Amino acid sequence: MGHTYRDLRVWQESVEMAINVYGLTRAFPKEELYGLTSQIRRSAISVGSDIAEGQGRLSKKDFRHFLSQARGSLFEMETQLVIAARLGHVPEPSLKAMLKQSGAVNAMVTGLMQSMSA
Repeated sequence: MGHTYRDLRVWQESVEMAINVYGLTRAFPKEELYGLTSQIRRSAISVGSDIAEGQGRLSKKDFRHFLSQARGSLFEMETQLVIAARLGHVPEPSLKAMLKQSGAVNAMVTGLMQSMSA
């Protein structure tokens, strides 16, 4: 692993996704600031953070573990976005766009995990 986490496309995409989450949650009601807004943002940030932390570890096993955590955070974020949409905080087109982006990040994380088990 001669590159850094910043060179990983999956990390780059996860950062873009987190930025998009911040943009989307900016319009949430003020009463959600310490609820869904905070939870969704933390989940989104965790994806890229876990990828970075895992890549900085000294073994493939550790990296895979952190990639698994990144996937968990990704699914947590998706669930929270669906809840926010059902509460009327996220328009359907925005939810679909976020889930599509999340799906793309998930595919990259999964592919990276699979490539490490070979």
